[in-house]
Amino acid sequence: MLLASAAIGALWTAPAAAEDQLTIVSWGGAYQESQREAFMKPFQKDTGAKITEEEYNGEIAKIRAMVEANAITWDVIDVDTQTALAGCAEGILEPVDWAKLGLDKSKFIGSDQFDCAVPNILYSTIIAYDADKLNPGPTTIADLFDLQKFPGKRALQKNPFINLEWALIADGVPIGEVYNVLNTPEGVDRAFAKLDTIKSEVIWWEAGAQPPQILAEGGAAIVSAWNGRIYKAIAEDKKNFKIVWDAQAPDYDLWAIPKGNPRMDAAYKFLSYASQPQAMANQTKYISYGPANKDAIPNVDPAILPHLPTAPDNMTNYLKVDAQFWADKGEELRERFNAWLAQ
Repeated sequence: MLLASAAIGALWTAPAAAEDQLTIVSWGGAYQESQREAFMKPFQKDTGAKITEEEYNGEIAKIRAMVEANAITWDVIDVDTQTALAGCAEGILEPVDWAKLGLDKSKFIGSDQFDCAVPNILYSTIIAYDADKLNPGPTTIADLFDLQKFPGKRALQKNPFINLEWALIADGVPIGEVYNVLNTPEGVDRAFAKLDTIKSEVIWWEAGAQPPQILAEGGAAIVSAWNGRIYKAIAEDKKNFKIVWDAQAPDYDLWAIPKGNPRMDAAYKFLSYASQPQAMANQTKYISYGPANKDAIPNVDPAILPHLPTAPDNMTNYLKVDAQFWADKGEELRERFNAWLAQ
């Protein structure tokens, strides 16, 4: 491990130039902490570059505004799939030059889907519960909507993404037909009608650190969460939380560069560093997300492999997220979702 880490650093030993000052933006909490430990701190140590971190909630509007104003203050951004696709289509993200990265694009899971972003991790949106307070606990996504069998508050992300899909699955739509149904006005109505059945019992969260905190404080019986946040609470905080993998929604996070970034070379240097197999394997020591670089897998501790979303036992009934659907329909559905919340 030490030799491998040294090998990573050996590629970036040149003194940092003045422009090697990067602002890197991610989602905060345990996820950004894992990036800090696996990528940012080692990168600064090996290159002398200065990294400033910021957090956001995935707002494409913020990226759009700085690009349109030609006032780029974010150099590297961790984006979700819908932002990667929509931002590329809008021309507000830089197309990735894989030769400049010095990386083999074919080694990255999902890379064929994205022209303007480098896949970083595979995470999943799941539901979870505290087994000390709910025993037996839920086993299917339909249980999330069953207030009689599992009474109590639910904590869900304040976003239509995945909530609408889960609502349809719980309402009897086969998991492979979810987007066909959701792509119709009647399907959208059906999803919101199902959400209506639990709306009065929902606490809406906006930051990834909130669901494990809500569970720990007993604020909700069941929460939706990103799997790595729950795993961290189990592994480090010794919480008796359980993940329900039924209808889990695995998805990518990716690195992207805003269009016209004046610190392009420094941004590419960081992306190349953070995308090396050993660096990506190191991230799994801090959070249970699957590395997108296939060459990283042999370097992952075998003890962590069963906790990754991609473990075979966790994929028996998963939702294949349609990122293009959300890139096309996301803003429209968010407007309706926000109006629904206000009712």
